[in-house]
Amino acid sequence: MRSMAAAEVVAERAAGQAGQAGVVQVTLRHTGRLNAMSRAMWQQLRAVFKDIQRSHDVRCVLIEGDGTAFCAGGDISEYPGFRFDAAALREFHEGDVWGGLSAMLDCDVPIVAHIAGACMGAGVEIASCCDVRVAHAGARFGAPIARLGFPMAPREAQLVAGAVGEVTARQMLLEAATFSADEMLARGFLSRVVAGAEEARAEALASACRIAALAPGAARLNKQTLRALKGVPPADTLSGHAPDPYAYADSAEHREGITAFLEKRPPVF
Repeated sequence: MRSMAAAEVVAERAAGQAGQAGVVQVTLRHTGRLNAMSRAMWQQLRAVFKDIQRSHDVRCVLIEGDGTAFCAGGDISEYPGFRFDAAALREFHEGDVWGGLSAMLDCDVPIVAHIAGACMGAGVEIASCCDVRVAHAGARFGAPIARLGFPMAPREAQLVAGAVGEVTARQMLLEAATFSADEMLARGFLSRVVAGAEEARAEALASACRIAALAPGAARLNKQTLRALKGVPPADTLSGHAPDPYAYADSAEHREGITAFLEKRPPVF
């Protein structure tokens, strides 16, 4: 049964419904915050996908947000508690966030994303880990963290740039640009865009069911091959940026960006 907790990542078997044998539905849920990812949710995401990887009867995953949004980003209300200390900031990104994302990337089971509403920051990162992305026409995409006074962590930036394309990633990170579903389809990030909200969800589920009906062993081998061809290097082998990518933790603009957001005022950089 689903928990009624306000912030959670839950997985449910869909085998009891016709045509959905082998499909697991993963839901991002953060009530009242457009499914923004809390630290606990990142940890739950990791646990959910580690469990899916071990479950040999799972043939496909459908991941979606609860309600009208996919994921609006990170839970900024938590940020003052750890983001201004470099060691704690590193642990958040390399432990919590990358722990969840890497569990998705390492999962041999195909993942279909159903994207509606806001898909920002953490939402784009999670969607970037998926194999097929089906969006409602009203979905919006971006990573406007420049307004919050901090950059995207290195491995997360590499993941997003690889999925959305370098030009789009630069616009998202440097301009705080946001894009429509049709724009992201044209830029190669989305597999399909569907006009109606119910129809978009139905198409994403249908895609998951089509995958689940095919050879599961072949699907897992295909994902292993594609992962080997693409590759994501470990943090200590990334090049081209500062020796400590989290040294900005106590900077004035980092504090100002987050404080201004929480105080509901424009930041002054």
